[in-house]
Amino acid sequence: MEDKKEFQQTIVEMPNINGKATEEEFLNLLRLVSPGTQFRASLEGIVRIGKGALIVIENDFTSNLIDGGFKISCKFTPQRMMELSKMDGAIIISKDMKRILQANTLLTPESKIPTNETGTRHKAAERTAKVAGTLVVAVSERRHEISVYYKNKRHHLVESGELLRKGDATIQLLEKQRGLFDQHVSRLDKAELQNYHDLQQALDVIQRGCSIQKIAEDMQRLFIELGKEGSLMKVRLKEILSGVSEETDLVIKDYTRLDLKKSKTLLETLSYEELLDRENLRKSLAHEKDSQNKQIRGWRVLKKTSLEDQEIAKLIKESGSLGRAINSKMSIYETLLGLEKANKFKEEIERIKLSQFS
Repeated sequence: MEDKKEFQQTIVEMPNINGKATEEEFLNLLRLVSPGTQFRASLEGIVRIGKGALIVIENDFTSNLIDGGFKISCKFTPQRMMELSKMDGAIIISKDMKRILQANTLLTPESKIPTNETGTRHKAAERTAKVAGTLVVAVSERRHEISVYYKNKRHHLVESGELLRKGDATIQLLEKQRGLFDQHVSRLDKAELQNYHDLQQALDVIQRGCSIQKIAEDMQRLFIELGKEGSLMKVRLKEILSGVSEETDLVIKDYTRLDLKKSKTLLETLSYEELLDRENLRKSLAHEKDSQNKQIRGWRVLKKTSLEDQEIAKLIKESGSLGRAINSKMSIYETLLGLEKANKFKEEIERIKLSQFS
């Protein structure tokens, strides 16, 4: 709610004439017109009754672009907006979007301002948004579409049912990807517990993990457009993502020849198509080719125990490899960890081995 209030102040108090909207600004704008808001309800109501509309959010620059019409100054409600859409001309909304100020007005932005629109209403909307740096909405009576304009940005609002179908299809894809991710993690567990440096399997985990996270990031804009209607889908996504980032990072940490931060930065620059190419993944880890005889650091497996990071680092440094770290004598564990921790660690490692090879 605070984000919406801050953005409302931005669009009405600090207009940037002929400026460009930042991505953050535009995402905040989408929150103002998302399903579940009174403003969105009014827009969908106008479409439902088969009318068109041109709606402007007032700021210090809009007064010079408004001609004629009549003052209303009444409380904003979707019902009143629907009634006013039956008239010609633009509807002017207050800065806080709580009151309807004027109706049946004429917008007079300079006709030389470039626009890609064809209809009179949409031309006026785009030009007004560019000149005044505010939010302008055009509802098409003929096409039954809602277009949002802000500074240099234009966005077509998609009906929430269509967005939900798109989101559900993406969630189903992610669920399949998560299943494959878990399979690759299990295979890597078995290889590493046998002290087998399986770079190919590690790359499979990284590939699936990075793909899942990239798709999930793309869904954030969808959630903004869905507003409250995307709540259940967010819960499903959270369940799918549980542990993926942490597991992927630990695989990168174990197998990179650079460091975790550098390799993650390289991986984040890859597109979906580039992630499918193992050569790109190897380069991100600074591996020229598959190598089966390297020692495994073991951070990922050891993080499954109760050891703290400093204790894991100490154990890895002293043992030199995961194989020796999980197969050493109790006396070595006691020296490094103390008796109580050594006993607990030994039990945990045996339990992990048993779960993978039982």
